[in-house]
Amino acid sequence: MEVNQAAAKLRAQLADPDQIIVCPGVQDGLSARVCLQKGFKNLYMTGAGTSISLLGQPDLGLTPVTDMIRNASMIASLDRSVPLIADADTGFGGPLMVSRTVESYILAGVAALHLEDQVLTKRCGHLGGKEIVDIETFVSRIRAAHEARKRLRSEIVLIARSDALSATLSNLSSSPENITEEEESKEEKQERGFQEAVRRLKSAVQAGADVAFLEGLQTKDQMRRVVREMAPTPCLLNMVPGGVTPLISAKEAKEMGFKIVIWPCFAMTAAYLAYQRAADELLCTGEIKEPEDRRGGVKEIFEVCGLSECVEFDKLVGGSAFRNGV
Repeated sequence: MEVNQAAAKLRAQLADPDQIIVCPGVQDGLSARVCLQKGFKNLYMTGAGTSISLLGQPDLGLTPVTDMIRNASMIASLDRSVPLIADADTGFGGPLMVSRTVESYILAGVAALHLEDQVLTKRCGHLGGKEIVDIETFVSRIRAAHEARKRLRSEIVLIARSDALSATLSNLSSSPENITEEEESKEEKQERGFQEAVRRLKSAVQAGADVAFLEGLQTKDQMRRVVREMAPTPCLLNMVPGGVTPLISAKEAKEMGFKIVIWPCFAMTAAYLAYQRAADELLCTGEIKEPEDRRGGVKEIFEVCGLSECVEFDKLVGGSAFRNGV
C-alpha cells in the first residue's frame, strides 16, 4: 500500500526529542483552512466539534462513524503533507467494527487516531458521569486497530485514551470491595482512577498503541506523573477551556515531557463567540456593518479556501471556465 507521508512525518515529529506537537482543533473546512494558512504543522479533528458542526448536537456519542470518516477525509485532503490527528471515539463497535473504522481512517489519509475506553454511549471527556468498559474490551479495541494497521501496511499512529480517572466507581476494575462512592474521599477516588488509567494505558501500549492519552487530568501533579509512569511512551495532553484540566502553555507541557498537545475547542469556541456577536448585531440593528479594515469579505474567504489554486489548475489543464476572471 502507498505510504501515508503525513503519518510518516508525524512519526518523525514524535521521534524528535526537541519537538512538541501543538494541534489546533478543527471541525470543518474553514477552520482547517485558516489553521493551514497560519502555518500550523499539524491539525486535530475534534469529535465534539464534528458533532456540533455537522449535527448541531452535543458530544454524547451521537455522531455516526460515516460522518466522522467523511469529516476526517475532507480535512486530511486539504493538505496531504500536514498530519491530521483524528478522534475515533470508541471505534464504534466490537473488534470487527473497530478494524473497519481504522481501515477507513487510514484510507482517508489520517495520520493518527485515538481510541478510548468509554462505553459505546460515550460522552465528552470533560463531562461527568462517564462509564468505561472493562480493560479486556479496551485492549481488544487497540489490538483490533493494530491488526488493521498491519493488514494495510500503514504507518498510522495509534493513540490509546483512557477516561478511567473520572469514571464512576463501579466501572473501575481496581475498585475496593465493600465501599461506596459516598464513603470514598475525592482524593482516594482520584488516586485509584489514576492508577487504573495508567494500568489500562500500559496494557494498550503492549497491544500496539504508540501514544498514551489520559483524559481529564485535574492537576499539574497528575500531568507530570502520567508522563513519568508511561515513559518511554509519548503522551498526549488535552487542553479544553472550561474543562477539568488546568490550561498550560506548550512550553510548560514540553517541560513536563508531553509530546502532543491538542486544543480541540479552540476553533469552535472562537466561531461560537463570533456567531453570537454577529447574530446580536443583525438581530438588534437589522444589518452587519463592514469592518473598517474591510477584512472578512466573501472573496477573501474564498481565497483562504483555495480560489486562486482552483483557477490556476483549470488553466493548467486547458480549461476555460475562468478565462473571464472570477
